[in-house]
Amino acid sequence: MTITRALHRSDTFLWAHRGASALAPENTMAAFSLAEAIGADGIELDVHLTADGVPVVLHDETVDRTTDGRGPVSGYTLDALRQLDAGFWFDGDFAGESIPTLEEVLFWVEGRLRLNIEIKTAAAGRAVLKLLVDYPQVRPLISSFDHALLGDLRQQSPSIPLGFLSDSRFWQRALQRAVASGAESFHPAQRYTSRPLVEACHQAGLKVYPWTVDAPRRQSSLFRMGVDGFFSNCP
Repeated sequence: MTITRALHRSDTFLWAHRGASALAPENTMAAFSLAEAIGADGIELDVHLTADGVPVVLHDETVDRTTDGRGPVSGYTLDALRQLDAGFWFDGDFAGESIPTLEEVLFWVEGRLRLNIEIKTAAAGRAVLKLLVDYPQVRPLISSFDHALLGDLRQQSPSIPLGFLSDSRFWQRALQRAVASGAESFHPAQRYTSRPLVEACHQAGLKVYPWTVDAPRRQSSLFRMGVDGFFSNCP
């Protein structure tokens, strides 16, 4: 599917969801490079820790779905994880693609694209904050469905940009938490995104980035609501 730029306002921020994941294996350097090539403004990715504590880029807690391996990410050392094929499941042309470390992505992205790093655990959050210190040129946005975790990260890093993920039609409490934590943005599921939600976020000074929006008709309806951008598998 091709989504034309004609559908987008000039100020719409396009997040490549797990990279250009409709066109390349998700959360790989191939997907990230392709997202940049086709005009994404930012890249969204997910982080887990290996058995030896290294932040790596993978959505699931296990490697089963997106590699030729089996078992939890936390059961692999980085060296063992490197041996897995993270591309062949998507298409044979991507055979041999590896699971990247977060540091590899930080080194690659520099300041060219914004980087949305979704975290699932407190340990991963601490590891991400520690790593970001060494890459001051990177423009991060740390997001999570775990709002208490984001609140804790705010205490650890008063200036880190935060994005609050939400997958509920009852979004008011999550928005209150986002405001209390000094968040930059609110990331609702697109099916629960409404004009009242967008207006409430904007009144609170938060940007609104719904996920995951691939259908042009839905994009158009979200534009009319006034969203600031969206996450797409095909940016």
